[in-house]
Amino acid sequence: MKKVLITGVAGFIGSHLADRFIKEGYKVIGIDNFLTGRVSNIKHLRNNQSFMFIEKDLGIEEEFHIDADIILNFASPASPVDYFKYPLETMRVNAFGALNMLKLARKNNAIFVQASTSEVYGDPEVHPQPEDYVGHVNPVGPRSVYDEAKRFAEALSMSFYREFNTRVRIIRIFNTYGPRMKSNDGRVIPNFITQALANKPITIYGTGKQTRSYCYIDDLVEGIYRVATMDEIDGEVFNLGNPEEYTILQTAEIIKEITGSTSKFEFLPALQDDPKRRCPDITKSKRVLKWEPKIPFREGLVKTVEYFKNNG
Repeated sequence: MKKVLITGVAGFIGSHLADRFIKEGYKVIGIDNFLTGRVSNIKHLRNNQSFMFIEKDLGIEEEFHIDADIILNFASPASPVDYFKYPLETMRVNAFGALNMLKLARKNNAIFVQASTSEVYGDPEVHPQPEDYVGHVNPVGPRSVYDEAKRFAEALSMSFYREFNTRVRIIRIFNTYGPRMKSNDGRVIPNFITQALANKPITIYGTGKQTRSYCYIDDLVEGIYRVATMDEIDGEVFNLGNPEEYTILQTAEIIKEITGSTSKFEFLPALQDDPKRRCPDITKSKRVLKWEPKIPFREGLVKTVEYFKNNG
C-alpha cells in the first residue's frame, strides 16, 4: 500500500485530501498541531485503519523518519484572520516546515507537493495570472507574513529540485470554498454566508468591484491529486482555481439570494494591499493535467450553505 504524508491534515483542504487519498487506496499519515486546524475535520478518520495521525508543530527544524511515497505540504495558517493572528508561526512553518518535509522527500525519493497560493502574485498587474508571472507583492505590508512565506517556500522547494533532483511540484491555490471551512475564517465566502444566515449586515471592504474567482473543494482536490500522482512533472508550477470571475458585490448578492437573507450590505474602508482582481490562467493545468473545474459556483454554494446551517 502506498503512503501519503499530509501536513496540515486537520485543515479545510488537508482533511479533504485525506479523504480522497484513502478512497484511492493509500495509507494516509497526517500531521497537524491544531493551531488553525480542527479536530472535527478529521474526527471521522480516527478509527480508519488507513489513517494515522501525529500531533506535531513543524515550526522548528528537525529530522523526520517517516516512510512516505508522496508528501503534501499544507501546514500553514491560510486565512487573513489566522495569519494576522499568528504572523511568526506562519513564517516559521513555511520555512522550517517546508525544509523538514523537503529533507524527508529527498531521503525517501518521494514526490513533494508544496501548497502555495495565488497570494504570491500580490495585487497583480497582469490578468488573468499565468504561472510565469512573477507578481506584484509588498514585502513589508501586513499581508507579507503569508505572501512572502509562501514565496520563500516555493524558492526553497525549487532549490531542492535544482540541487538534489527532489521530486518537487508546486501548486498555487486560488480562492477555494466548501464544507469544513471555519465560520470565522475571515475569507469572503464563509464571512458572507455566516452574516447572511444570521441576517446581519454583509460587510464589504472597499467598493465591492474587486473580483475573485472561486473553486469548489472537490474540484481543487481533483487537481491536487493529479499533480501528486502524475509522472514527469517534477519542477513544475500549476495554478489551481476557477477562472470564472465575480465581483465581491456579486458574490454577496448571490449568497444573499441562496440563503434567503434579509441582510443589508455594509461598506467598509478597503484593506491594505487587497488585490483588485484575482483570476487564474489555468491553460497549463488544462493542457498538462487535463484538469479544469466542473462544479458551478451556485451549486457549490448551495452545498456550502447547507454545511454552515448544519454546523453552526
